[in-house]
Amino acid sequence: MMRITDTVKHLIIINVIFFIGTISIGGGNLFYELFALYFPESENFKIWQIITHMFMHGGVMHIAFNMFGLWMFGSAVEANLGRNKFLFIYFSAGLGAVLFQLGYNYFDFTSTVNDLMATGFSKSEIIEMITKNKVASTVTGEQLSSLQHAFSLYNGSMVGASGCLMGILAAFGVMNPNAELMMIFLPIPIKAKYFIPGIILLDVISAFSGQSFFSPSNTAYLAHVGGAIVGFIIMWYWKKNSFDKYRVD
Repeated sequence: MMRITDTVKHLIIINVIFFIGTISIGGGNLFYELFALYFPESENFKIWQIITHMFMHGGVMHIAFNMFGLWMFGSAVEANLGRNKFLFIYFSAGLGAVLFQLGYNYFDFTSTVNDLMATGFSKSEIIEMITKNKVASTVTGEQLSSLQHAFSLYNGSMVGASGCLMGILAAFGVMNPNAELMMIFLPIPIKAKYFIPGIILLDVISAFSGQSFFSPSNTAYLAHVGGAIVGFIIMWYWKKNSFDKYRVD
């Protein structure tokens, strides 16, 4: 069993502290309002949430799975790369997760608002309805469905280290492509070079179909994809350059 590395240990401690604060201070609402990542146009959005949401979790199972994965794969990656490179991948993947998920949400929200404006509402009227959760009496069933979708995007929040973890998992796969991995629910050994792309593909399918496979239905699937892609690109670049350094032409 691999010994937990120092940086991974410190990250786990910080995540646990945030989780304890979430469940013990202000009934969780205070920590969520301050540190979860809200939609950029929401009045709850604060710039520091881009980082702090990476240390927030939505429940015991959420933090337990993420911290288990961080210990299992993070320790191996840190032991190979060292603290600084490990942290660079970790937070870069987290930012990649934000870019992918919020970028998609913003596009989806803008499209939904434009569709509603085409039916006769002004943008200010739409924003007022989804912020105050009060709809006009003239709203049709189709408009109501669009308003509910816009409401969920505008008022929703994102928490978790999953994007960071997916970047670390992708980095581990680049470093150890033939390592055999297994899912808890599917105890069949699969090489990392097949396992990790398979997980990412399932997240992509879930993001656009709404069909959940192994995660809760409210999972930010594109955050997983963004984190994995960033982690893969960084690790692939470093590995390629390390080979090129010692190559003889």
